[in-house]
Amino acid sequence: MNKPTDFTKVMQDMMASFPVDSSAMQNAFKTQAAMAEKLSKVALEAAEKSTEITSKWAKDTLAKLADVSKAKTEVTDYTKSATDFASAAAEMAAENMAAFAEVAKKVQMETVELVLAAGKDMSEDATAAVKKATTDVTTAAKKAAAAAK
Repeated sequence: MNKPTDFTKVMQDMMASFPVDSSAMQNAFKTQAAMAEKLSKVALEAAEKSTEITSKWAKDTLAKLADVSKAKTEVTDYTKSATDFASAAAEMAAENMAAFAEVAKKVQMETVELVLAAGKDMSEDATAAVKKATTDVTTAAKKAAAAAK
């Protein structure tokens, strides 16, 4: 009488034939770490530039206030000094807000470039991984089929 095929053994052999590739996980981790490093660099540069703008703005404002706080001989000089300060403060605000906008624009552009590059890299990595996995699975299935015969 024919003995039935032991599919338990076939499944064990087939699963043992499947290669486990940990390099894909290592590559994904390295890619993610590199992306995080680049994004951190963009954020830190923006923070540094923003701090420089804020510091310069504060110093300029204090310098203008020094002029306002000086004693005047005429009452009308106080009004003129306050008006000049208000005008200078409005001008400084416009200049500094434009500088902050430039920093934000640069951060946005660099972030988009990084995300697009990472997406392209991930797509290429995924395609390569799928091709390799398909080849490995096909080879393993053929080995398992040959072993079952």
